[in-house]
Amino acid sequence: MADAALRLTTLAEELLGAPLPVRIRAWDGSESGPPGTPVLVIRHRRALRRLLWKPGELGLARAWVAGEIDVDGDLYAALDLLAGLIWERDDPAELKKARLPLFDPKLRAAARGLLDVGGLLPPPPPPAEEIRRRRGPIHTKRRDQQAISHHYDVGNDFYELVLGPSMVYSCAYWAEDSTLETAQRDKLDLVCRKLALKEDMRLLDVGCGWGSMAIHAAREYGARVTGVTLSREQAVYARKRIADEGLTDRIEIRVQDYRDVKDGPYDAISSIGMAEHVGSVRYREYADDLFALLKPGGRLLNHQIGRRPERDESAYEIDAFIDAYVFPDGELSPIGRTVELLEEAGFEARDVEMLREHYALTLREWVANLEARWAEAVRLTSPGRARVWRLYMAASALAFENNRIGVNQVLAVKTPDGGASGLPRRARDWR
Repeated sequence: MADAALRLTTLAEELLGAPLPVRIRAWDGSESGPPGTPVLVIRHRRALRRLLWKPGELGLARAWVAGEIDVDGDLYAALDLLAGLIWERDDPAELKKARLPLFDPKLRAAARGLLDVGGLLPPPPPPAEEIRRRRGPIHTKRRDQQAISHHYDVGNDFYELVLGPSMVYSCAYWAEDSTLETAQRDKLDLVCRKLALKEDMRLLDVGCGWGSMAIHAAREYGARVTGVTLSREQAVYARKRIADEGLTDRIEIRVQDYRDVKDGPYDAISSIGMAEHVGSVRYREYADDLFALLKPGGRLLNHQIGRRPERDESAYEIDAFIDAYVFPDGELSPIGRTVELLEEAGFEARDVEMLREHYALTLREWVANLEARWAEAVRLTSPGRARVWRLYMAASALAFENNRIGVNQVLAVKTPDGGASGLPRRARDWR
């Protein structure tokens, strides 16, 4: 087909009612669109069939993961230009009202144009990296185990490549002269100081990952740490690191659901980048369980990604790409709702620190690590899995930078009868 790019550009602009912000290069070598902008490369017309059968973000994601579309130029710039068309939703309730019905002439004309360019064939199967259709109630222990395995059991070597030697999979805490490693060390130390850890205090690290927090708390503060994770690969890796550090007498790593931990009370609890997996239907249970596991006067440090609140919360939808390829069943909540549920469980929220910009910097470092060792990343996983991670991390960096999502540390206390929180009057001495 001659000049497929021009036909696609024309179709897109007719449907959007606005100029396309990026240039298009089609499978026939033709190009169309504004010069000097990133180029959206459509390598195969199969990508159009994906959009016909699954319009919107999920169809685009499948084409990206399958390698049928790509970006020539700055990926961040391309995603930023496309965000208003694909991801940004100022008011989901109004957007739903404005969606074109199937009988709308404009939509029908666009569909006919895509059929003409892309061809009428059955829908292509989803890429292998997409999680299989899930059934049954959300956030049961079994379903959570499957979701965690999908995300975290990609392979420890792959995570080493992306995260670097710190093996910390949450936002770092940046100073002007930080490297990724020093910024991650500073984040772990910030958590320990907020929890006021001391020699022989019992720390429960919920969602302990590859053991970085447990090792830092035991090595630098003398804490006795129990770490729990649902990922067997993480647990194997963490135990080896702990043995290499000579800390097996101070750290225990369990493959265990946090709901099954019954050996409290603990002096302190850290939950870093884990609560996003809990889900709104289970969050009060999560807060209740952690409250019960703390001794009176004990502290909880809850480090969690949050989203901006919607005008109509009933219109909130889980991101289709993230749910299908990255964090199955993961949910983000506004920080106000998180604090409310922690306090409903009995906690006293004493400090909230927003680290949004810190996560954007961290994600850009992870993307740079992935791109610098791309061939190795593909070998360790698959071309599709590496593409999932590149898109997910780059888009997330922009979401943090543009204030669509944030990340928050909530320091909460199980304040004992009598009302003494145990915190210093100038609580942020940990800075």
